[in-house]
Amino acid sequence: MDGTAERTVGRGIIERQSLHQEIVSRLRDMIIEGELQPGERLYEIQLGESLGVSRTPLREALKSLASEGLVELIPGRGAVVRQFTRKDVHDMLVLIRAMEELAARLACEVASDDEIRRVRELHDRMRAHYEAGERMEYYRLNQQIHTSLVALADNPHLSAFHATLQARLKRIRFIGHEGPERWAAAMAEHEDIVAALEKRDVETLVAIIGKHLHNAWLRVRDAV
Repeated sequence: MDGTAERTVGRGIIERQSLHQEIVSRLRDMIIEGELQPGERLYEIQLGESLGVSRTPLREALKSLASEGLVELIPGRGAVVRQFTRKDVHDMLVLIRAMEELAARLACEVASDDEIRRVRELHDRMRAHYEAGERMEYYRLNQQIHTSLVALADNPHLSAFHATLQARLKRIRFIGHEGPERWAAAMAEHEDIVAALEKRDVETLVAIIGKHLHNAWLRVRDAV
């Protein structure tokens, strides 16, 4: 797709125009699902008309997405969907792997049984979406589980760094679940992660997380 071509967005009108987060969420989903492609220019007038919002809240939403690393605000050109190189993606996944492995070690020491049980509940909900073939709903819970695993370490600085990188990789991680074999493999790895967490088996948990994120790179590298 030509990143500079104007286009019509067919997602329907947003009814409650004052809800900043609703606009951000709609645009974020469009980027994640590939409706707005990497490198594509985002025309404010056209997007605003398609979503039923004025340019002011739309601009604020684009600023929020820029802070997440999903959009670039380029002087003289406006907003563009951010495009990462293969090296960018690999380097960020290496860092996420290191952070999640560290979080796993800390979580096995400090997380409460109730906190671990809540991760299991998220996982079971995610599995239900997997079995129903509901990919976006599955993906949202998948990301929430990774965030929750890091939060179990009870280190807000670690959580903040992890959240920054995870936000930038939303589209890439979504691609990693394309196709039944890739999706099934990712789901099986999550089953193993939660089982090891419940046992507080730190070495097994760290090994599975490392494998999971290495495989995440293998699943997405050809699509970058």
